[in-house]
Amino acid sequence: MAERNDDNAAAGAAPRREDAAAPVLAIDRLSVDELAAEQLIKRFPGVVALKGVSFDVRSGDVHALCGENGAGKSTLIKILTGVYRPDSGRLVLDDRELAPSSPRDAARAGIGVVHQERNLVPGFSVGENIVLQAVPSRRGLVDRAAIHAQARRCLEQLELDLDPDTPTAGLSVAQLQLVEVAKALHTESRVLLLDEPTTASTPSEVDRLFAVVRRLRDQGTAVVFVSHKLEEVYALCDTVTVLRDGATVLEAAPLAGTERDDLVDLMVGRTHRATALPPRPEPKPDPVLELVGVSTDAGHRDVSLAVRSGEIVGLYGLVGAGRSELAKALLGLSRVTGGEVRVRGRAVRIRDVRDALHTHRIGYVPEDRKAEGLFLDQPVTRNIAVTVWDRIAGRFTGVSRRREEELTAGYVERLGIRLASSGQLAGELSGGNQQKVSLAKWLAARTEILIIDEPTVGIDVRTKAAFHELIGELATEGLAVLLITSDLAEMVTLADRVVVMRGFRVRGEVGNDEHDYDPTSRAVMALIHA
Repeated sequence: MAERNDDNAAAGAAPRREDAAAPVLAIDRLSVDELAAEQLIKRFPGVVALKGVSFDVRSGDVHALCGENGAGKSTLIKILTGVYRPDSGRLVLDDRELAPSSPRDAARAGIGVVHQERNLVPGFSVGENIVLQAVPSRRGLVDRAAIHAQARRCLEQLELDLDPDTPTAGLSVAQLQLVEVAKALHTESRVLLLDEPTTASTPSEVDRLFAVVRRLRDQGTAVVFVSHKLEEVYALCDTVTVLRDGATVLEAAPLAGTERDDLVDLMVGRTHRATALPPRPEPKPDPVLELVGVSTDAGHRDVSLAVRSGEIVGLYGLVGAGRSELAKALLGLSRVTGGEVRVRGRAVRIRDVRDALHTHRIGYVPEDRKAEGLFLDQPVTRNIAVTVWDRIAGRFTGVSRRREEELTAGYVERLGIRLASSGQLAGELSGGNQQKVSLAKWLAARTEILIIDEPTVGIDVRTKAAFHELIGELATEGLAVLLITSDLAEMVTLADRVVVMRGFRVRGEVGNDEHDYDPTSRAVMALIHA
């Protein structure tokens, strides 16, 4: 679980109560001109994560940091924010050397970060989360009035109409993102690092976030934008740095003069062009999974759909449409209150995930691979083998490490999972490799129905294409695939049919035999907004 703990290190478990925070450098944070990394090298057991990386961002610039999974972006961000210390090289902030030993040190120097995984405390209010790194106090006691006033000022800077006393737990994804930005403003961040900030956002939420970022840029903030979504990079950013295999291959280049295809080529190290997937055979005629008028205690009403062996059925909708919640109901994680769930033509009542897997051969690759899909503090081999322990366990000896390694070797090779060693922990992998492990454990279990939720969130261009090919191959081999994705282009590439949801109900279905983006996307969006 090392990676998740590092990402969350900035928040801590409870607010620090102090009257003032001494900056790590004696600088004026309101006049930062440049943050630079010079020849950074960072080693981990069995791998060199950064190989002399150089990078710089200037005030009033939105700077894109691009690269595939495993290119070194996350390691660089963690060095900039004091989570890791480089083995060699240095950071320079406004012409002075900077060596933060913790995220708190980095925040004091004016470096703020909005992580891909939310870094807020659900049990705290909006205001308490915003001031978490420097809680105002008076005579040794937390100053509630000051918390409210300081948080209010940060929210007003973002033009976010939100009461600081609002519980964080009830906020939308878009609101949580902006609270993270407000938190960075409270520490007077003049360098703001945005790590995959739009992974679960609707187009309107992305537009709102980008408007905030542009306003911060115009006020002189230096912004680093990490994203695999190149259309967003070109819409927002001014300059770009590309990392590949731990090295800088393009540094601080004007984005206006960099073609998209050239950028992709730099990221993957070879010419890459998106290609259509090969045609698949006709699916079998009878549904292997069928929902008939299903209602759930999560709020679904009268949901009907069917998936056949060898078919990919897409489930599309905006955030809050009820797609992931429906998937979890099919796994017994919430209760089906009406209608029928049929597996291979028989009405069933699925009790839990174990029942879904062992009785009905249903697997689920979740959207949140870190919280729901993997044991981050366990080896990759154990993560893959966990679904089949009962099959590989010895009668008296239990499950041996050797048996786990034998079972998983084929899946590691087939999916191209990059490991430093067979005992490497899942939490030490890049996002793309973690997603491959999450998928591999269900392939090992020989599932016949596979629900895949947001398979390529936070995944680089080449790995995304490989995932598309793999999902297509699984359908060709006879799996019934229910695909949930917010990426409409991905949906059109993969799905044979698209079921559109809004407000926990099915609003219609769109055929996609030709996999032609324009007509399919128009039909889908017409149902979304009908």
